[in-house]
Amino acid sequence: MSGTAPAATADVRSDAPENVVELREVVAGYLPGVNILNGASLTAAKGELIGIIGPNGAGKSTMLKAIFGQVKIRSGAVLLNGEDITGLRANKLVGKGVGFVPQTNNVFPSLTIAENLQMGAYQRPKAYAERVDFVTSVFPDLAKRLAQRAGSLSGGERQMVAMGRALMMDPHVLLLDEPSAGLSPSRQDEAFLRVSEINKAGVTTIMVEQNARRCLQICDRGYVLDQGRDAYTGTGRELLNDPNVIGLYLGTLGAD
Repeated sequence: MSGTAPAATADVRSDAPENVVELREVVAGYLPGVNILNGASLTAAKGELIGIIGPNGAGKSTMLKAIFGQVKIRSGAVLLNGEDITGLRANKLVGKGVGFVPQTNNVFPSLTIAENLQMGAYQRPKAYAERVDFVTSVFPDLAKRLAQRAGSLSGGERQMVAMGRALMMDPHVLLLDEPSAGLSPSRQDEAFLRVSEINKAGVTTIMVEQNARRCLQICDRGYVLDQGRDAYTGTGRELLNDPNVIGLYLGTLGAD
């Protein structure tokens, strides 16, 4: 299936911004002989907010896990600032500037908010105070509640803590897996606002979302995955108005 704005066209411009993350024809899967990604490609330039949408089972979360070293890559490559990071373990990737916020089980419930943030800075403990100041500037509600246990927080509040913990290492790129999942409509709006604020603070962000319309409304560029491949790519506005994307995907994905 051909897309409306192939990524290759955008990537070869002489004035294109530096790419922070690149996936090059990645084939990956969890079980021997079973591939979830079948030649998926993606680029994220410095400061971009990238949205990944598609039907269930298309490989959206697997794409993030491939970047973060949590799924076996059988061919292709993942690059971070031009460096090949294919297959590196998660702790090495965190040290190199990759932050990841999973959809579930993304906080330590028995620890306080402050202790969760300390866990996020475990590789750079001397930077803790500076990074806490940054995180609480993005999420001011956390500043007053650092002593509260994360297990007592609502789903939306836990998302703030999880994002904040991932930001403690001052990442080059932040990977977000379904940040609005399980939240009420009003809380979903708050989640998307938080994602926008993180991105506006200068953090390159790659977000997987089931709320396709809302995702495309805030992202700079989007990718539509289908059967482990990027079927369509373009700006968020282009994808929102593409008849093929509307007919095939937006009718069944997300809310108006």
